[in-house]
Amino acid sequence: MNVLVVGGGGGIGGALVRAYLAHPGVEAVIATCHRQGATFTHPRLTWRALDVSDEDQVAGLAAGIPSLQRLINCVGVLHGDGWNPEKTVQSVDPAFFLRSVEVNTLPTLLLAKHFAKALRGGPSVFATLSAKVGSIGDNRLGGWYSYRASKAALNMALKTLALEWRVKLPHCCVAAIHPGTTETALSEPFGAQLARVSPAATAARLHSLIEGLTSEQTGRFWHWDGSELPW
Repeated sequence: MNVLVVGGGGGIGGALVRAYLAHPGVEAVIATCHRQGATFTHPRLTWRALDVSDEDQVAGLAAGIPSLQRLINCVGVLHGDGWNPEKTVQSVDPAFFLRSVEVNTLPTLLLAKHFAKALRGGPSVFATLSAKVGSIGDNRLGGWYSYRASKAALNMALKTLALEWRVKLPHCCVAAIHPGTTETALSEPFGAQLARVSPAATAARLHSLIEGLTSEQTGRFWHWDGSELPW
């Protein structure tokens, strides 16, 4: 089995890379990084630099990977560069909103566009880490406009992709996954407010969930514990 972890330089992504390197039957793991750089080495691990919002870079990466059984996108943004989740609509910043879509939504479409051929060989999983706050049906608190909207758009993209691939890639399971609150840079500013688990614990949960998915379960939004979330 060949595995691609996009965003392998992050907390959850790096832990998922380690989880798959320990998985029986995994022949190779390719991990991408943007700013962080390679964080560790392994004989079956290859690091590739990638700006996942740059289509030329995504296409170039795909050209060198002819066959994949798992593609997991762990890239996401919640805050940074002076931006924070908005508490009210008056705080919405157009630049931050567009940046959120650029990082949280667009990359999954680019990955699907360019890696469809690599995923055609047999049973496979195409998964992206989403967020429970991206669920429209579960939104009871409001706020966090840019993050919620970009993750809701991501969920729609994945649902739409699953419908298309039912015909074109019938053996591929497309999944949106809420990983839970994890001790990473993304959740660090909110650590006092939220109960967080380690990246290794999150990766173990996600690995178990992903490896249990089948093509019959495509087009669903999963909580890390295996239950389904409303779109």
